[in-house]
Amino acid sequence: MQQLGDRPLDWIDGAVSMVDQTRLPDSYEVMRIESVPDMVAAIRRLSVRGAPAIGVAGALGVALAIQAHGTSGPDFDRAIHSLREARPTAVNLARMVDRVAPLAEQGLDRVLAEALAIRDEEIAASVSMGEYGADLVTRLVSERAARAMTICNTGGLATIERGTALAVIQTLHERGTLAEALALETRPLLQGARLTAWELARMGAPHRLLVDSAANFMLARRQADVVLTGADRIAANGDTANKIGTFSLALGARYAGVPFIVVAPESTVDMDTPGGSAIPIEDRDAGEVVSVRDRPTAPANTDAANPAFDITPNALITAIVTDRRVVRHDRGDSLRSVPLGELRRPANQ
Repeated sequence: MQQLGDRPLDWIDGAVSMVDQTRLPDSYEVMRIESVPDMVAAIRRLSVRGAPAIGVAGALGVALAIQAHGTSGPDFDRAIHSLREARPTAVNLARMVDRVAPLAEQGLDRVLAEALAIRDEEIAASVSMGEYGADLVTRLVSERAARAMTICNTGGLATIERGTALAVIQTLHERGTLAEALALETRPLLQGARLTAWELARMGAPHRLLVDSAANFMLARRQADVVLTGADRIAANGDTANKIGTFSLALGARYAGVPFIVVAPESTVDMDTPGGSAIPIEDRDAGEVVSVRDRPTAPANTDAANPAFDITPNALITAIVTDRRVVRHDRGDSLRSVPLGELRRPANQ
């Protein structure tokens, strides 16, 4: 089996190597992606997922398109279109494809350099989000170590290294100020159970796994101090799209008086989308709901609704943390009113 170091996604020997997230935690398998159709298929079946990671995957996919079709022409254009449309909700995918594709006429090396620059920007962003987010959690929770609840998977698997919301949890853990991480299993594909629990175990962080429907009860019982989530798109007004179940979690946090913090890089902020109602929501196959890992859980021929994301209104969000700023909705901040700051590095570096 091909080895892939610590990064779940990278460019190695003329192709994209990625950890197949659909196989975790049962096995750690590395895929070699050599064509745009294979990349599109990997993105759609969630072998690679998470807004920052699929943005990097899309950018590297442009390099694959050049290798197959040259730097222009109808086949190249069709390949680029298929990449940017592979998943509609996360803004990073189309944005990064659009950033790299215009460089095609400068050649493969130029395109690859830009795609790898995007990779490195996302890695730096993960470190910075962890620092900004951990500082905010510490202020909100005061002197005690934090019990942090999270949904879906927002770690290095979703971002190349460290993560978004999980980067905050990792930073708290490294500082010795994490009491416990509470990961929701995240139906229907169990990204929390399969992926987040796997990443928490690897970092040695204390954690427990929750049935999704237990989250609001736990919040009401004050068994969590903060909710940390990622986002696949943040609209100009601060509404956010994230994994289905996030909106319900925000409602529960508001009822319980628990801070609800969205953590995502600036690359996920979409100032061209005015509000959540304008964000396209991906509907996925009903088979994901009526079975778990290809084992039926409902009678044959049962139909199902399967929106992959929901919208959390800005009024339910305490703060948005990016790699460059903290936007405190609870203090009247907005994305337009808070200027970009500097990337943060750990204090001991």
